[in-house]
Amino acid sequence: MTGYHILAFGGGFLLDLLLGDPEWLPHPIRLIGGLTAYLEKRLNRGGEKGGSSASKSREKQRNIRRFHGALLVLLVLLCTGMVSGGLLLAAYRLHPFAGCLAEGIMTYQILAAKCLRTESMKVYDRLQHGTLDEARKAVSMIVGRDTSVLDETGVAKAAIETVAENTSDGVIAPMLYLALGGPVLGFLYKAVNTMDSMVGYKNERYLEFGRVAAKLDDVVNFIPARLSALLMIGASALLGSDFDAKRAWYIFKRDRKKHASPNSAQTESVCAGALGIRLAGDARYFGKVVKKPFIGDAVRKVETEDIRRANRLMYGTAFLCEFLCLAALLAVCFTAYTCH
Repeated sequence: MTGYHILAFGGGFLLDLLLGDPEWLPHPIRLIGGLTAYLEKRLNRGGEKGGSSASKSREKQRNIRRFHGALLVLLVLLCTGMVSGGLLLAAYRLHPFAGCLAEGIMTYQILAAKCLRTESMKVYDRLQHGTLDEARKAVSMIVGRDTSVLDETGVAKAAIETVAENTSDGVIAPMLYLALGGPVLGFLYKAVNTMDSMVGYKNERYLEFGRVAAKLDDVVNFIPARLSALLMIGASALLGSDFDAKRAWYIFKRDRKKHASPNSAQTESVCAGALGIRLAGDARYFGKVVKKPFIGDAVRKVETEDIRRANRLMYGTAFLCEFLCLAALLAVCFTAYTCH
């Protein structure tokens, strides 16, 4: 089955580059999000006030909320694994080519390189040909911070940071899990990622309930985030004079831990170094300013064109990862063939 896996792996990558995520096409990640939202409403009751029963101790309330959050994670992962695994198994039992086709389509649905580029380039287009308010609205669709106070530089920075961070958890990490375990492992990864994006907030409602989802997301992204950063450094060395691989490596070593998340600054630091710009810094969330350290050095000012450069770097990293994964899969296939 390794040969079919290789075909599906490569085919799914090409489909993502060609098609992206059309709005009219039903997407399984939206189903995972819908399931997460449904379970959250039923398991996370009384979250805004930290508990519905005043007679129980705070510690017991926290434990109950963590248990309910862990239950949500378990149920979502169980449903995701059973549905994706069942569909794939049924397709391969029908016919190997049907299985390969199903696996290729599922691989395509898990990757998000084209979608990431499309959404970030909407910000670029509004900055180039629209108004600042239009650019703010476009970037608000891909970031969680308040965008109403951002100037043109702030809007461009927000888009660049999104591309840099999501190069890991939207492109490279799913690709690595797909190479290791096919669409089932890929969908399980995306389920963890989706749950973290929905309940992994450090506010009163989700601090305890979303703890398991947030911690699990940190775990599953720990190695992929660092591999993504190294691949991005390699890509910056191959993409020409717009990128500085030596500075990318230097900023990566210096600034990769300058984030509350252990993984988010890995690729963001590489991108900042490769482009010679300064990213991150203070940001406003839900009306409150959150203090954050800067990442990178301001060798030059951030400009709108850096959004396009960040996407080139993301694509270069994706192609490099795809090539290396295919080479590894072919080596495994060849080894298995010669051993028989």
